Amino acid sequence: MRTEAKIFLAGIIFIPVGIVYGFMTKWTEWVGFLAIPLLGVMTMMVGVYLYKHSRVIGERPEDRNDGEIAEKSGVFGTFTPWSWWPLVLGAAAAISFLGLAVGFWVLYIGAGLALVAIIGWVFELSRGDWAH
Repeated sequence: MRTEAKIFLAGIIFIPVGIVYGFMTKWTEWVGFLAIPLLGVMTMMVGVYLYKHSRVIGERPEDRNDGEIAEKSGVFGTFTPWSWWPLVLGAAAAISFLGLAVGFWVLYIGAGLALVAIIGWVFELSRGDWAH
């Protein structure tokens, strides 16, 4: 994970690049001036998380030069079965964005559907065949 952390921590380069971009456009183009440094901040957030996590879990076999494939064999964890809730959540997002274009009242319908979808997705393993 240290390699991944170093790659993401290299995103610090976007912060001075954004400032240089602001100087080159004479601060008239606000989207690029704000988006480029924010890209650097977001990549650094991922890099800091990966670095801290790598210190907790230690060195993985894929981080070592002498690591073997067999070292990672076994059960990785339990994964949920198929779910319809991501489809419902995507439809809710589409309705919400439609509400921004057509009428603000449609946004409330999309937000309500999104709330139902998120609750359903979170609690889908609480009952039925896959309950814990």
